[in-house]
Amino acid sequence: MTETLDARGLSCPQPAMLARQALQKLGKGTLEVLVDSPTARENVSRLARDAGWKVDIQQQPDGSVKLVLSK
Repeated sequence: MTETLDARGLSCPQPAMLARQALQKLGKGTLEVLVDSPTARENVSRLARDAGWKVDIQQQPDGSVKLVLSK
């Protein structure tokens, strides 16, 4: 099951905090996080890796980034 978290337009640390809550709730599986700032991309990626999640970064046509977090 894949869940999606749209954190575009939010400023840090909000995207990372929302991602942490979603990852804790999910436990394992796949979470897609949409962000639109380099800071949010780095913070969410670091948080996920530190928690043992695999991170795949996909640039989107609209300029945003989809972080696919899986475990």
